Amino acid sequence: MKRTIRKVAILGSGVMGSRIACHFAGIGVPVLLLDIVPPALSDTEQARGLTLNDKAVRNRLVNDALQATLKGKPSATFTKDVSNNITTGNIDDDLPKIADCDWIIEVVPERLDIKQQTFDKVEKYRKQGALVTTNTSGIPIHLMSQGRSEDFQQHFCGTHFFNPPRYLRLLEIIPDPSTKPEVIDFLMDYGSRFLGKTTVLCKDTPAFIANRVGVFGFMAVFKAMQQLGLNVDEVDALTGPVLGRPSSATFRTGDVVGLDTLVHVAKDLPANAPADEAIDIFRIPSFLGKMIENKWLGDKTGQGFYKKVKGPSSAEASAGKEKGKSEILTLNLDTMEYGPKQKAKFATLEEAKPVDDLAQRLKVLYNGSDKAGDFYRMFHHLLFAYVSHRIPEISEELYKIDDAIKAGFGWEIGAFESWDALGVARVMEQMAATGYTVAPWVQLMLDKGITRFYKTENGQRKYYDIRSGAYQPVPGTGSFVLLEHLDEKVVWRNSVCKLYDIGDDVVALRWNTKMNTIGGEVLEGVQKSVAIAEDQYKGLILANGGANFSAGANVGLIFMFAVEQEYDELDMAVRQFQATTMRLRYSSVPVIVAPHGMTLGGGCEMCLHADSVQAAAETYIGLVEVGVGLIPGGGGTKELAVRASARNIKEDIETNFLQQLFINVGTARVSTSAHEAFEHFILRPGYDHISLNPDARIADAKRNLLVMYERGYTQPAPKHDIKVQGRGGLGGLISGIHGMWRGNYISGHDKLIAEKLAWVMCGGDLSQPTIVSEQYLLDLEREAFLSLCGQKKTLERIQSILTTGKPLRN
Repeated sequence: MKRTIRKVAILGSGVMGSRIACHFAGIGVPVLLLDIVPPALSDTEQARGLTLNDKAVRNRLVNDALQATLKGKPSATFTKDVSNNITTGNIDDDLPKIADCDWIIEVVPERLDIKQQTFDKVEKYRKQGALVTTNTSGIPIHLMSQGRSEDFQQHFCGTHFFNPPRYLRLLEIIPDPSTKPEVIDFLMDYGSRFLGKTTVLCKDTPAFIANRVGVFGFMAVFKAMQQLGLNVDEVDALTGPVLGRPSSATFRTGDVVGLDTLVHVAKDLPANAPADEAIDIFRIPSFLGKMIENKWLGDKTGQGFYKKVKGPSSAEASAGKEKGKSEILTLNLDTMEYGPKQKAKFATLEEAKPVDDLAQRLKVLYNGSDKAGDFYRMFHHLLFAYVSHRIPEISEELYKIDDAIKAGFGWEIGAFESWDALGVARVMEQMAATGYTVAPWVQLMLDKGITRFYKTENGQRKYYDIRSGAYQPVPGTGSFVLLEHLDEKVVWRNSVCKLYDIGDDVVALRWNTKMNTIGGEVLEGVQKSVAIAEDQYKGLILANGGANFSAGANVGLIFMFAVEQEYDELDMAVRQFQATTMRLRYSSVPVIVAPHGMTLGGGCEMCLHADSVQAAAETYIGLVEVGVGLIPGGGGTKELAVRASARNIKEDIETNFLQQLFINVGTARVSTSAHEAFEHFILRPGYDHISLNPDARIADAKRNLLVMYERGYTQPAPKHDIKVQGRGGLGGLISGIHGMWRGNYISGHDKLIAEKLAWVMCGGDLSQPTIVSEQYLLDLEREAFLSLCGQKKTLERIQSILTTGKPLRN
């Protein structure tokens, strides 16, 4: 049976319900969002003379919840107009409208009786064959379907979204015993393809997969922290990005999620899973119990492990304190008092930070000889023992645990993947020596001569399957192209780049530097890849792994050349970058860039010069060079002038579009999604595309590239017909810059940078609109870039980014 989702109903508009509604609306699906009728009038409604029968009152809860979500930060939506796809109402008046919906998602409070009452009402109006799913984090699915009709049960399932659903990619699918197989297959596919999720099929076990392992991870950290005498700041330094975890690490994540939520899951597990061998780990530490008692629940109550305090008053400021500056305080878990944050100092951390490859960094952390090393060994031993015992209880397949914890908790590397990186047999020996018991199947695997949980063979990722005692392909990955699993397909490499043959006569380039920044070797890799593609293949794709596509050019190298006044070297470096982006533009085969995450500065410039961009939905793209006192120097400023010219000629709007592009660059505007990048004119309708699932972007790019090739791709000719505005456009921009400076909105150095940017985008000192070439604009761009490199305040800005990671406004 072919199933299409034309409209979705979401019952419950709380934080989770409204955010799920926004996610569906963001992919273009009309949503009916319903909640209960308020039991009483608010003071404002009473003052207005309204009654409980007024529609504004009856829909107040749902409308207030949706508006709060739409105003929230980070944004729950890809674009501001998403709310146009959402219709609100209340369950008493509008529930009959679910008869038009193909999928009904219940997101009411986590109480079995409330959910069952909701399903009683749903059965009255739901059409035959419509999907009904519950977003629960732990209530057994089979209990919720009891007493329902056969058709309801056959189309009922658990769909556990993680909060916030736009950013956390996990969608756990938990079937009811009566759920039709084709319904499960549909939800797995729809979640992946349309919602961009990592869909994981779960058993109906306590807390399912991600929360079972993820909450254990929290509790294991608490245990290690207490045993080793570490504080909150130290633990968050140890469990953040250095370990391949989100920057919120452990305690900041707890504050964001809500400590009551964490405690709820931890308390329920001993009762619901009494046979869990690690049941003692889930016992709530005294400090956490005290925080719950004090209602220090995290962000929702204004304080948790961290507390933000306002800056000093005017009187305090006069006494020497900085006025208006807030401070983040940290909770001392021994005294239960807040104090200033403390910087963590561990030799192991300092040794690990320069190591870019996470698998190699894990080895450094695990082998540390200080207290940090002790922490990493204890934590990983607890984690590895626990996940080994969860097979086959919560999952028959180990890859599901890794997928769930990565997508649900933002880990870059899963538990079994971490164990592989550290060496399964070696870690087993250390665990045995320190009293940790691993499930017997792991030793049986080693006895077979199988030393890893995962391997890659002929480009196919495989996992060790305990049922067959052999490797099996990871399902679903065949439709994706994952470069990190294609080392057998490398056709060229240098120390930071690899060029892969991804089949069908297409190659893909990936580089691996810190934050995937772009230096000389990356530029060499791009140029070499274009040459190889032109000689032997149908086209080239640029795509990186890790959290981000690229943080831009290597500003450390720029700083070094500028400080040493090596202007010839700097000029050569800029020319090389420009030559590389132009090589992308004028390749004889199609070139597609497939960005994700941060795509800034030079990374954005590569996108601007590609034939097409296949962006992940979560792509944050923009030209941000003004933040370090520069203008885009790798062809980005030139390209915006080219785009302004093309649109001005076609639409006869002269300087308006140019001004908008100038503002975008001059304010270092970064899109909050790939969808918004179209609004910022970085991505182009008809040329560039979005992949909701980031794992699909390379495969999607490959399909688009082959279409371009088969249609008869022709190498473009260099442009010599670019219309620039000269003094006419420059005067308007300079006037605006001067006004901003006089109003103290920008500094004197900001003014200088903006004037240089305007100079290039308008073509310099030309008496009237003039037709120029791309090379003319590239030369202007390079000259302006180099002149800014000679400015002391630019060097101060670059130094601030390099030393503190924060922009300096001087």
